[in-house]
Amino acid sequence: MMQKISYVAIIVFVTGLIGCSASRQSFDPQHKYTKKQLQQDYRVFRGVLEESHPSLYWFTPKDSMDLFFNEGFNRISDSMTEMQFRNVLSYVISKVHCGHTAVKYSKQYGRYIDTAKLKMFPLSFKVWGDSMAITANINRKDSILKYGTLVTAIDGYSTRQLTDSFMNYISGDGNSITGRYQSLSNSGSFGSLYRNIIGLKDQIAVTYIDSTGAEQTVKVPVFDPAWKDTTKKAPETPTIAAPKPPKERMRNLLPLSARYVQIDTTLSSAYMTVHTFARGNRLRSFYRKAFRELKRRNIQHLVVDVRTNGGGDAGLSTLLTRYLADKKFKLADSLYAVRRSSKYHKYISWQPFYWSLMQFVTHKKNDGLYHFGYFERHYFHPKKRHHFNGDIYLVTGGNSFSATTLFVKALQGQQNVKVIGEETGGGAYGNSAWMIPDVTLPNTRVRFRLPKFRLVMDKDLVKEGRGIMPDIIVAPTRETILRGIDPKAAVIRRIIMQKKKIGIAQQ
Repeated sequence: MMQKISYVAIIVFVTGLIGCSASRQSFDPQHKYTKKQLQQDYRVFRGVLEESHPSLYWFTPKDSMDLFFNEGFNRISDSMTEMQFRNVLSYVISKVHCGHTAVKYSKQYGRYIDTAKLKMFPLSFKVWGDSMAITANINRKDSILKYGTLVTAIDGYSTRQLTDSFMNYISGDGNSITGRYQSLSNSGSFGSLYRNIIGLKDQIAVTYIDSTGAEQTVKVPVFDPAWKDTTKKAPETPTIAAPKPPKERMRNLLPLSARYVQIDTTLSSAYMTVHTFARGNRLRSFYRKAFRELKRRNIQHLVVDVRTNGGGDAGLSTLLTRYLADKKFKLADSLYAVRRSSKYHKYISWQPFYWSLMQFVTHKKNDGLYHFGYFERHYFHPKKRHHFNGDIYLVTGGNSFSATTLFVKALQGQQNVKVIGEETGGGAYGNSAWMIPDVTLPNTRVRFRLPKFRLVMDKDLVKEGRGIMPDIIVAPTRETILRGIDPKAAVIRRIIMQKKKIGIAQQ
């Protein structure tokens, strides 16, 4: 009996593998959906947002949003591929000005992307203002387009034309400019937008500034991973692969890359980097051990670098805040959803779960909204054990988002805290997040994220709609990129050294 079950299990398993393989092979990214199918998907897309998004008209008035919705619908004049349809949806969603609302691949297209050997845009950039400097080049033998080279145009499109165009397809909080520039600077983002919006040819013409300050243009090939160099001879002797570390060791190493602390006893300072507040990175034990060590060594200056931190669990960001805050604090003036149920429930992932949860944690008030009262009322208190009382420097940038802005906003203005760097990508006024299910459209299976709650940290900052502005603004330049200098860390180090000199002089 057991043997028969094993045979059946093997057959089912192998059949499943064959089915998955056939599914991947049969998927056609150039498949076009009919106009009728696309319009049906679009009506669901618009209906869900108009019904359930808590901040649809926060930064774009309803009459303007209606125009954008209508414009998107009118762009569906014929059949389209998934990518073309996603471009339409991304264009419309960008007008909501919500960084947590974004279009995603269908699951099938996502699996295709993971395995397909697609031609790639070869360059990555640091983008800011009217400038783009090269930060990576897949063509490693390229001796012209090197790290730090300023690029002024690609295929005849100026830097300003490219950034202005791409901004129409990037989701971001409010009116934070730095966050959108950072999105273009993140690895692979610029190239993906270029391929999806403009299209990728076998060669691109790159206009750049050479070492004499003159403008030059060079044509470079795109990167084709399917191409193989057949001119290289096989090695005469076999190479021995390095042994892979055990899986258990890899699991232990992964959290270390997400957070770490370096201590400089000569300056009585510590540099703590926290790349994420996501669960699974053992942040609670990291905080406990790190602050215990800072206390033991009597460290007087602490840098907390969250410039790459896109957020995560608000409970973990709040815990870090408690080690640094000198008084009680609240996360939100208000936190609410516009509805619990949805007539589009069959398209919304985990809708029954979210509905059940919201029955317990929200209460409908006179304004007709469902308020998460706990966070509107609750104050968090500073940690007593191993609390840090010295000088604190928070390093921010365009990738500082979501729960990271909760962390920075709660501490900014405190007497011993300075925020140094660039405007955060996350809004200083708040955001729309907390519960964020995926919505899957019926025909294309394209997905988009739907935040359920609007969180307001500071209602007086909503009108301006910017990210958290640093106390000391330190932005990149071509010179710092070219020389590999971290200007934010350099400024903080000078401040600490100056304080140390003053302290010595006063003794």
